[in-house]
Amino acid sequence: MVYRNMGHGQIKSSVDGKMRNNCPSQEPRLLDQVRNAIRRKHYSIRTEQTYIDWIKRYIFFHNKQHPKEMGEREISDFLTYLAVKRKVSSSTQNQALCALVFLYKQVLKIELAEFDLTRAKKPAKLPVVYTREEVRSILIQLEGVNWIMGQLLYGAGLRLMECMRLRVKDVDFGYKQITVRDGKGSKDRMTMLPEIIIEPLRRNLERVKKNPRK
Repeated sequence: MVYRNMGHGQIKSSVDGKMRNNCPSQEPRLLDQVRNAIRRKHYSIRTEQTYIDWIKRYIFFHNKQHPKEMGEREISDFLTYLAVKRKVSSSTQNQALCALVFLYKQVLKIELAEFDLTRAKKPAKLPVVYTREEVRSILIQLEGVNWIMGQLLYGAGLRLMECMRLRVKDVDFGYKQITVRDGKGSKDRMTMLPEIIIEPLRRNLERVKKNPRK
């Protein structure tokens, strides 16, 4: 397909140019509208980049047609192509679907019906579950910030990137809870703040406040 043979810069300029020709001059270009909508939702920069990339690929797959001129059938064709021809994983296909649903619902204000598409196959994997003793043996090897992060992963159920992106204002010591921003499915959620790390976390925040470069 066309988009596979084009560099990222070529895709951006071509798509933006196509959208500029199809939209009134006073309106922001389509991709800028998408960026603005994503930022209003306070999604992460990674989500923004991912959504923009999938929208570009979708447009180029359909020979640069404006998304307003397309709908469920074109979305299904694109997602089926990803699963059948490109052999992408189910999570990658779902990522593309989320980007296109966001485009139509949040930017173009078009409601979509059900999709008739071929789903990518999910690999059959059993989760690895550690016993309490195994977790304890791992945590006792850690100290300082690494110990706090380990306790957050285990005690608060945070994913690694959720823990890495955690901000001071997301931690509520009074209610002993954590607000996870832009988690799985680009959703926010609340989780508990483990009692065992409250004081170590307070001390670490005070230390960082006094010595921000250390």
